Amino acid sequence: MHKIPVTVISGFLGAGKTTLVRHLLQNNQGRRIAVLVNEFGEVGIDGDLLRSCQICDESESPESNIVELTNGCLCCTVQEEFYPVMQELLKRRDKIDCLLIETSGLALPKPLIQAFGWPAIRNSATVDGVVTVVDCYALGLGNIVGDLDALESQRQADDSLDHETPIEELFEDQLACADLVLLTKTDLVEPETLDKIKTWLKQELQPGVKIVPVRDGKIDPNLLLGFNAAVENDLDNRHSHHDHEEEHDHDEDINSIELILDQSFEPQALIQQLQELLREQEIYRIKGFVDVPNKSMRLVLQGVGNRFDTFYDRLWAPDEIRQTRLVLIGHELNRQLIEEKIIRPKALA
Repeated sequence: MHKIPVTVISGFLGAGKTTLVRHLLQNNQGRRIAVLVNEFGEVGIDGDLLRSCQICDESESPESNIVELTNGCLCCTVQEEFYPVMQELLKRRDKIDCLLIETSGLALPKPLIQAFGWPAIRNSATVDGVVTVVDCYALGLGNIVGDLDALESQRQADDSLDHETPIEELFEDQLACADLVLLTKTDLVEPETLDKIKTWLKQELQPGVKIVPVRDGKIDPNLLLGFNAAVENDLDNRHSHHDHEEEHDHDEDINSIELILDQSFEPQALIQQLQELLREQEIYRIKGFVDVPNKSMRLVLQGVGNRFDTFYDRLWAPDEIRQTRLVLIGHELNRQLIEEKIIRPKALA
């Protein structure tokens, strides 16, 4: 049988990976697409969002079309959960035209791709290409790499200086492995800032890698699929900060807090509480579902930095328990402080 082409969707927290995958699934142009979602945290928020787009084959249950890994980033679990999951998918490759892997924002791409060199996988699947999604607005504010002008000045002054944090190294590794970069939220930055961002990004990319603006994940699937790059055979040309390490370690102080609450919240009141938390703790990403009082639909909430986006994605099912489910990802997050800020009587509708 043919090898299943695998597209790896990489990118930092909140860049728009899930939005992109949803659009691909809803505009699959007849392709039978399987999706593997890697979640950082135990609550499968992204997988739930993908299932709600209602594109799964009617002969299959949504749960069998979308596989979530909830025990950490793929590169750390590749010898545990990833292998049996891939084995199950490969058994059905006659029903799959392509596979999308949405990695955690905290995942390094190369260790995942190396797994496709394993004999049990390489004969049945190939990494067609790596797409890295970049939040242009966050980058322009310096939320990932700091001030772009200052960073460039430091590099020009002394190439031997190391001014990077683990998060910045991870981001640059995601760029170095890319076959295509999608730049999201470009409408939120000034043209001059956008030019600076593109100039900096080009320095981090392999020669010839294109930077394409995309809004709300809307892009022609033909642009994202069919690279035929066989990335697993090209890793030596995709240099990263971790190439000479036998094992890699993420920032061990990065953790996630999951809240499953039998509470209803007014959206603006909840966002205000979360903004207060942002001033008290180093939170990289907030995402989840909110039970809004007197609303028949579920509210999706996503936050990056001080910016929050909300939208209603679907009706609550008649037999579904209406809950507010939030995942907060950050540096040394304190569960007790978070619960005290969020779970309080005046928040309850």
